[in-house]
Amino acid sequence: MKPIILNIPHSSALIPDKTGFIIDDAEIKKEILKLTDWYTDDLFSAEDIHILKADFSRIFCDVERFADDSREIMSKSGMGMLYERTDDGRLMRTVSTKLRKKIKMDFYDKYHQKFNIIVKEILDEKGKCLIIDCHSFPDSPLKRDLNKEKPRPDFCIGTDKFHTRDELVEKIEEFIKSSGYSVKIDNPYTGSIVPIEQYQKNNNVQSVMIEVNRKLYMNESTGEKIKGYKNTKKFIQSLIEILKETEISLDS
Repeated sequence: MKPIILNIPHSSALIPDKTGFIIDDAEIKKEILKLTDWYTDDLFSAEDIHILKADFSRIFCDVERFADDSREIMSKSGMGMLYERTDDGRLMRTVSTKLRKKIKMDFYDKYHQKFNIIVKEILDEKGKCLIIDCHSFPDSPLKRDLNKEKPRPDFCIGTDKFHTRDELVEKIEEFIKSSGYSVKIDNPYTGSIVPIEQYQKNNNVQSVMIEVNRKLYMNESTGEKIKGYKNTKKFIQSLIEILKETEISLDS
C-alpha cells in the first residue's frame, strides 16, 4: 500500500439528521446541489492507496472547517463546522449548544479520529505520508466565496506553507498544463488538510489539495454528468498514478 491518502470530504449529499433545519426539503436540495463536490469519490478513486470519505453532506457537518469558530473564517458567514446559513445568507438551520456538541462528537470527531489513525499508521510503517485533498468547485463563484475572481481555471492546487513542498506543486502544475488544462495555485481556494495532531509539527506529512472545475464533468444546474466526465476522470486518475509512482513530495 502506497503511503498516500485520498481525503474526500464533500462528495456526499446525505443529511443524517434534519434537526434544526428551518428550510424545506426543496430548499435543502438546492443547497446540496450547489455545495456538494459531486462525484469526487469516483473521479479521484484509486487502488493501492488509503481512501477517507465523509458519508454525510458538508451542509450537515463540514469536516474541513475548524471546529472552533474563532479559528474558522467561514463561521462569519454562517458556514463553520455546522452550516447555519445558505450560500445567499438566509437562515437555514438553528444550532443549539446540545446539537452542536452531539454532531461534533458523532460525526466531526469520529472522522478526524479515523484520519489521524490512518496517518499515524502510515507514518509508523513508512515514515512519511502524502495527503491528497480531493475537491471540485463551481465555474462561477458562490456568493459566500472569499475569492470571486473570474474566469476560474480548470484546476486549482491548494497548498500549505509547512506541509506542501514546492517540487510537489511544480510536478502537478506541469502535468496539468502539459495536458492542455489551465491551473492556478491557491486560486480560487487555498490550503490543504492535515490532521491537527500533525499540523505544523511534522513535515513528513505532506498535503496538497487538488480541485477540479465542475464545468469539465457535469451540468451544474442539474447535477448530471456530461460527455466530458470520462475524460476528466481519466485525467485525474492519471495524475494520481503519477503521484503514486514518483512520490516526489516525499523524497528526502
